[in-house]
Order: sequence, then structure tokens, then C-alpha cells
Amino acid sequence: MPRRTATMLASTLILIALLCAGVMITVPYSEMSPGPTVNTLGKVDGEPVLQISGHPTYKTSGNLNMTTVRVTGADYTMNLVEAVYGWLAHDSVVVPHDTLYPNGKTEEQSTQENAEEFSQSQESAKVAALDELGIPVTSRVVVSTVIKDSPAQGKLHAGDVIKAVDSTAVKQPEDVAKLVTQRKPGQNVTFTVIPAKTAAAAEKAGKEPEGSRKITITTKKAPEQNRAIVGIQAGTDHTFPFRIDIKLADVGGPSAGLMFSLGIVDKLTPGQLTGGKFVAGTGTIDDQGKVGPIGGINMKLVGARNAGARYFLTPTDNCKAAASDTPSGLTLVKVKTIDDAKQSLEKIRTGDTAGLPSCSAG
Repeated sequence: MPRRTATMLASTLILIALLCAGVMITVPYSEMSPGPTVNTLGKVDGEPVLQISGHPTYKTSGNLNMTTVRVTGADYTMNLVEAVYGWLAHDSVVVPHDTLYPNGKTEEQSTQENAEEFSQSQESAKVAALDELGIPVTSRVVVSTVIKDSPAQGKLHAGDVIKAVDSTAVKQPEDVAKLVTQRKPGQNVTFTVIPAKTAAAAEKAGKEPEGSRKITITTKKAPEQNRAIVGIQAGTDHTFPFRIDIKLADVGGPSAGLMFSLGIVDKLTPGQLTGGKFVAGTGTIDDQGKVGPIGGINMKLVGARNAGARYFLTPTDNCKAAASDTPSGLTLVKVKTIDDAKQSLEKIRTGDTAGLPSCSAG
């Protein structure tokens, strides 16, 4: 056999062996890639994403797209060849498995957590949008979760309205923990609450709930911390002056909050926020309309540009990473609040794009 032929054959066999080894060798990594984008002003499966009843709505145009990221499942085992391919690809990113599923979190647990965050983001989007329009929303502090086998189990229930702790009025969810921790483990703390059933009946009747009662609970020591707890998580429940429904399945996490809130504002006000332009974006939003950072920003940029977006509303804290690898033809717009976003959309609508707040990679 000629030396050249033998060398080529040997090289081919070595390459095949390496590829086989790469397929057999597993690595502790997962992959993120661009997910679908959805126009919050549009429809999915023939049904409007935003459905509003009990208040006048107005015609909209253009796009206000929320963006998503696809991730491999918790049980998916990536091999070395897939990891190398992902590292080299521009439209995906390989990250340590623990980044997506920390502390051994299962895919089911991650899905449940994402669903809860998505639900909360919808509520905050509604509150922020109505607050931006000067439409009042009634808010109250409630029991969100009662931890199993905790002192509060059987005494407090999810949905109970918390009016006071040890006779001190509660105005924000964080007030509850602050007041409880003023006690020492083993001491009693008294909650003034309106039972969940009473609150639900009052809300259905369009009235403020009445009929509070006092419940005394003996605190216990928090695990690994010398502070008192009763075993609940407090949250905020809102009563809206009219109905707003967000119809979107198979999506999780809090990152669509900003785009939902802008979609609601657009539908509730005359005129059109985008002027027919294709705008996408991302960002969490709180009840006060502040925009927070999200994960997977670069994959969301790719997904938005592939869908046709020309402008991308970018949370301030994501700007540096976004600006370091921006798809061609996509303009990043920095936003801190829903009001920032509205002002930028006005510039986009009128063509005054030179004044848009931009992201910097520096």
C-alpha cells in the first residue's frame, strides 16, 4: 500500500475513533437556543394574547413581541461532540448544567417554578400598565404559601388577607417577615387576617372584604439561622377594575412582563405605540413599573431578529452583554421603566430614532 494512502487511511480511522469517543463521552453542560417570539398585540391559535373586557379598547398595529429561550431538559445528557458544536455555533450557547438546574433541580420543579414566575409577571404587568395610565388598582397583602409542617399550617391558609402582625398594620409583603422576626423563636405572634373565603366572596361582590379575626401562632427557629419564623410566604393580591386576561400557554418565567405591560397600555389608549413598527423586547417588571434583567439575552436577540424585529427593548442591566453581540439590523434600546419604554416607542413611531437611549458594550 502506498505510504500516502496508508497515511490517509490511518488519519481517517483516527478521526472516526475520536468522533466515536466524542459521542460516547458525556459532559455536564446544557444548551440554550433562541425560542419562539410572540406578538403581545396579536393572536395565538386564533385567540388574542391580551383579552380585555369591561373597558374601552383601541385598535393596535405593528409588533410588541415578547421573546423566549429554549433549553435542553434536566435529564438530557450532552455528549462532547454536541458541546463543541454548540460552542462553535452562533445561534446557541452551551452553559454548565447547574446554571439551568441548580442544586439538582428536576425539570418538573423547574417547570413549576417558571409557571409561578410567569403568573406573577402577568399580575405585575397588569398593575404596572394600569398605574402608568392612572387607573387605580386595589392591592392587599395575602398569604401566598403555607409551608408544610410549619407552625402556621392549619392556622393560616393561602389567600388569607393579612391586615396586621402584633397589631402593627401590614402594607407590603416584606413587612410580615420584619414584624415576625422581632419575636424570638418560641414566642407567640398574633396575625390579624381576613379568611380567604371571606375575601374571595367580597371580591366577587365587588366589595372590600370585612370580618377580620386574630390568630396566634408560636414561632420557631429558622433552619441554620437564629431568627423566628412561622412558615409562610407573603405576597400581594390585586383587584382590578376590569378584566384583563393573558392567554399564552407553554411559556414560563418572568421575562415577558415588560412586553405584556406595553401591550396592555397600547390596547387601552387611543393611537398606536409602535406606529406599525416591529419592536421586540424582554425584561421583568414590578408593580411600580421598574424593568429588571433576565437571562439568555443574546439568544433572545437572535430570535427577535430572525422574526423580523428592528428594535429591541433591553433592560439596562442586560445592555453590556447585549451590545457585545448584537445581530445585524437590530437596534438596542435601553429601558429602566415602563415609562422609559413608552417614550422610546414614541421616538420609534415618529422616526426620531437618533434620540433613542442606546446600549454600550463598554
